[in-house]
Amino acid sequence: MSSTFLLGAANGVQWGDTIFYLVLFIVLMALLKHFAWGPVSEMMEKRADKISDDLDSAESARKKAEDLAAQRQSALKDSHFEASKIIERAKKNGEQQKATIVSDAQEKAQTLKVNAKEDISRERQDALDSVKNDVAELSIEIASKIIRKDLNANDQKALIDSYIEGLGKQNEAK
Repeated sequence: MSSTFLLGAANGVQWGDTIFYLVLFIVLMALLKHFAWGPVSEMMEKRADKISDDLDSAESARKKAEDLAAQRQSALKDSHFEASKIIERAKKNGEQQKATIVSDAQEKAQTLKVNAKEDISRERQDALDSVKNDVAELSIEIASKIIRKDLNANDQKALIDSYIEGLGKQNEAK
C-alpha cells in the first residue's frame, strides 16, 4: 500500500499539501487584510481626504484672490474717479481764484486811475492857482510900472480877472 500510495502521490494531486497551502494562503490573506490592507487603505483614504481638502482650500484661496483682485480693481477705479474729481475741483478753484484776482486787479487799476485823475485835476488846479497868484503879482508890477501909480484893490482884482480870462481862453484854444 505504501508503494501504491507513493505511486499515486507521484502521479496524482496531493490533496494534503494543496489543502495545507490553501489554508496557509487564506491565513496569509487574512493577516494581510488585517495588518496591511486596513492600514494601507486607511492611509490612502486619509491621503485622498487630504488631497480633497487641499483642493477645496486651493479653490477657496483662488476665489478669495479673485474677490480681492476685484475689490482692488474697484478701489482703483474709485481712486481714479476721486482723483479726477479732485483735479476738476482744483481747476474750478483755480479758475475762480484767477477770475477774482483779475477782477481785483481791474478794480484796483480803475481806482488808481480815478485817483490819478483826481490828483492830476487837483495838481492842475493848484498849478492854476499858483500861476494866478504869480500872474497877479507880475501884472501888478507891470501895471504899476506902466501906470506909475499904485492900483487900489478893486482895480487890481478887475485887472487880474481879465488877465486870467484871457489866459483861460488861450489854454482852451491850445
